[in-house]
Amino acid sequence: MMLELRGLTLHHGTRTVVRNVDLSITPGEFIGLIGPNGAGKTTLMRGALGLIPMQGKSSLAGLAPRQRARHAAWLPQQREVAWPVTVETLVMLGRMPFGARQPDAADRAAVNSALARMGLEGFRHRKATELSGGEQARALIARALAQDTALLMADEPGAGLDPANQIATMEVFADLAAQGRSVIASLHDLGLASRHCTRLVVLHDGEIVADGPPDRVLTPAILARVFQITAWYSQTPQGPVFQPLQVLP
Repeated sequence: MMLELRGLTLHHGTRTVVRNVDLSITPGEFIGLIGPNGAGKTTLMRGALGLIPMQGKSSLAGLAPRQRARHAAWLPQQREVAWPVTVETLVMLGRMPFGARQPDAADRAAVNSALARMGLEGFRHRKATELSGGEQARALIARALAQDTALLMADEPGAGLDPANQIATMEVFADLAAQGRSVIASLHDLGLASRHCTRLVVLHDGEIVADGPPDRVLTPAILARVFQITAWYSQTPQGPVFQPLQVLP
């Protein structure tokens, strides 16, 4: 089991943000965590990692920090790079859970793989602070990939990326799942989620209201109840295609 949550409940002040969530993630899954703004997606992932106080149980929260970082990589929403280090050095920071030492062959291989996956080989010696916002976002995704963990948790990984790099990132995550790892990512682009995720979990008002394959989750009833939209969804020769159409009155 990559991650198991039982009765996860999280509060912000006196308000309950996530309520009694049960969720299991197994190897080979790419889970899209979807829901409207304020549904509790970010809070759920941070609570699962033990980054904020929680009630209930999480298989990750009780681990020592280094052990947890060796099992799960975390990509938060914030994409700011504070120090003018090279892209290679920034990505190498993903190897920190494996010991404070000089990089060895395994570290260099993980970094090279991450740079290649994100199309950043040519940026290796550039200062990360001199990159565009989208390029910095790709470098930070590469840092998470360099951790080479069984589980990757990403909060809105497509934020700041152009369409080509959004698709490329989703393909990287799908490839990780196909290799037997697992990914859970909060997503707002339901079109990308429907095409690339093996499973969608819908969070609404802090509770899971749907969980399953995209074609069983993105139903007219759920779209109306949770997102207040109508949409066109179809299986095509090029794969599933989802297009939001209208906001419901």
